[in-house]
Amino acid sequence: MSQTTDPAHHREKMQKIKAARDRMMETKTGEKGLIIVHTGAGKGKSSSGFGMIMRCIAHGMPCAVVQFIKGDWTTGEREFLRTRFADECTFVVSGEGFTWETQDRDRDIAAARAGWEHAKALIRDPAIRFVLLDEINIALRYDYLPLDEVLNFLRDEKPAMTHVVLTGRNAKPELLALADLVTEMTNVKHPFREGIKAQKGIEF
Repeated sequence: MSQTTDPAHHREKMQKIKAARDRMMETKTGEKGLIIVHTGAGKGKSSSGFGMIMRCIAHGMPCAVVQFIKGDWTTGEREFLRTRFADECTFVVSGEGFTWETQDRDRDIAAARAGWEHAKALIRDPAIRFVLLDEINIALRYDYLPLDEVLNFLRDEKPAMTHVVLTGRNAKPELLALADLVTEMTNVKHPFREGIKAQKGIEF
């Protein structure tokens, strides 16, 4: 019997790993409200943010979503939260659709600005523990919002224990530097390249 299949060897190996893990965990005692960025060309940025919303609801943590850019496009997450968890999660839609659909920069800027005002009020609200700013990175990418204003607010005015998640491609380097947690989604393969359109339950 090889060491890889020997039960006693496996148990000894796992005991060592657990002891090392326990020692490491003893040093991780701090808590803080995190600034989290989900970016990259791959799929799953918003989906991950909404998964965290579900966790917050399950833990009894009041939360909120401000959805930039997407506008009135009906999404499963919006319908789900507004119809079943409206008391637990405030949901604000500030965009009017993708930028190539509105074709009006002034309207896009006004919509993003309105969304940011909602976002600041929700983040400042002491009753709300978690705020998802869905696709705000797109608004920042196109300079619909002043980057410095967003960075300064998150750094100086966000309550210490409030978590804020910012999603969207092409997150600004300055935002990545400020964030506590950054995940970049990598696009390995996507059915859109093969002529498959966005589908319910997968993209929206």
